[in-house]
Amino acid sequence: MSENIRKKILITGASGFIGGFLVQEALSRGYEVWAGVRKSSKTDNLSDTHIHLIDLKYNSPEALTKQIIEFTKEHGNWDYVIHNAGLTKTINKKNFEIVNSLYTQHLIEALKAADCKLQKFILMSSLSSFGKGDESTFTPIRLTDPQIPDTAYGKSKLNAENYVRSQNWFPYIILRPTGVYGPGEKDYFMEIKSINAGIDFVVGRTPQRITFIYVKDLAYIAINALEKKEIKNKEYFVADGDIYTDEEFARLIQKIIGKKFVLRGRIPLWLVHIACICSEQIGKFLNKSMTLNSDKFIILKQRNWICDISPLQDDLNFKPSYNLEKGLEESIQWYREKGWL
Repeated sequence: MSENIRKKILITGASGFIGGFLVQEALSRGYEVWAGVRKSSKTDNLSDTHIHLIDLKYNSPEALTKQIIEFTKEHGNWDYVIHNAGLTKTINKKNFEIVNSLYTQHLIEALKAADCKLQKFILMSSLSSFGKGDESTFTPIRLTDPQIPDTAYGKSKLNAENYVRSQNWFPYIILRPTGVYGPGEKDYFMEIKSINAGIDFVVGRTPQRITFIYVKDLAYIAINALEKKEIKNKEYFVADGDIYTDEEFARLIQKIIGKKFVLRGRIPLWLVHIACICSEQIGKFLNKSMTLNSDKFIILKQRNWICDISPLQDDLNFKPSYNLEKGLEESIQWYREKGWL
């Protein structure tokens, strides 16, 4: 029996797309898994009886501290925390700072007040915390580059990173995934659905250089980073190492789906900008967060999403189990089985 059977791990944002795979990876390695969820969250992917659910009160530092103190008295200390909970779209941009940054602070302060002796804390951040890459030479974004995020989302992630870095009572790892895809993901699925319908429009005159990581590989990396004791207070970009243009990505989807003809075109950035602003206004009227919004436009406009993963390869000996084609094949099969396609 693995020694990890005695290790407790808290995974926040466990009901989400990435969180569910983090939970499954931790379970497969014998951890006692506590899944941080909200009462309103769907927990269909957390039905395993070995998963313990906990609704953390992030919005109240006092309530959260009391909750974690009571937890440690009853169940003992969490050995590891993967803080994956976060907000990627919202009606009000101020919510990014509250959920992604302030709630991270509240969690860490509560863990400290409860005297949780963490062996490691992982923050799931984003490549967006660095901002725009070089769009003339398409040089990969490197860890030594200055972090100048240009979106409200990216700024909130950077603020969370800075707070984690300021702590000295636990070892930490900051992971910055690029485009995460896989079964159950909804944003890339929109393009898959569109291509399946025979239509594909990409954004901007200059092709985007985009990078990906399959969600199962990301979960594997996260747990490996926890288990390697010598890896601490480090930061990594996470991608599979391959680079694609937006057109290559679309044609690969078309090939896997088996669609013979797809109507293609490039939408000018100015028109996409108008669409994002209109979508955002509609969202405010309907009180609903929209996929297309002014923050998302900045991300769509960015041409260079290439990042240097050599530190990940060197420190964790990372070799992806899934290239993009294999990952998309598995994902599209899942979408079909679930009736999404």
